[in-house]
Amino acid sequence: MKLIIGNKNYSSWSLRGWLAAKQSGLPFEELKVSLYGEDWEAAKREQGEFLPSSGKVPILWDGEAVIWDSLAIMEYLADKVGRDRFWPKDEAARGMARAMVAEMHSSYLALRRECPMNIRRHIPGATLSDETRQDVVRILGLWAEARARFGRGGPFLFGTFGAADIFYAPIVSRFLTYGVAVPGFAQTYMQAIWEHDWLQSWINAAEDEQWVIEQFEVTA
Repeated sequence: MKLIIGNKNYSSWSLRGWLAAKQSGLPFEELKVSLYGEDWEAAKREQGEFLPSSGKVPILWDGEAVIWDSLAIMEYLADKVGRDRFWPKDEAARGMARAMVAEMHSSYLALRRECPMNIRRHIPGATLSDETRQDVVRILGLWAEARARFGRGGPFLFGTFGAADIFYAPIVSRFLTYGVAVPGFAQTYMQAIWEHDWLQSWINAAEDEQWVIEQFEVTA
């Protein structure tokens, strides 16, 4: 398999696709292209590997199969290796995890717009709009419910690391970058995500990147 991703410092959807590939346990080749750079623009113009996704990342090639969109990539991989590797076995827990992932995939536009992922930046106590704060409150509420109802088996949202953690990992990054105040249970969860071996590998690579996207270098 071959997974094409964008800058590790900035690309939250690439992080989700990459974590899904890691969670699958299947070997894959990682190819990285700088978003908004000359290579990226050239790649979008070529009739090649980016064509099916119209230049969006991540995009997964598996033989003749091509899958773009991080949620589709995760579901494709779950079909290959078994859905229990990604989703809770308990029916109620699995239902909530699916709803949380779907909400992350389609919502929180204010938070995404105002607080783009930028692993290398740290802006303690950034000023957030009321709309973005509503997103934060909603996310913390979901985290609290998942942990209280289904998190007894480990430090992650549903106990063991899975699909929900994959999709909310970039939110953890955003909360840390912008110094979002969170309650103790969320601090503990965020620490578990941030110290996960895969996240540490991604973070180290992001810090070593030389690419800079000025539009994401916010000064709030």
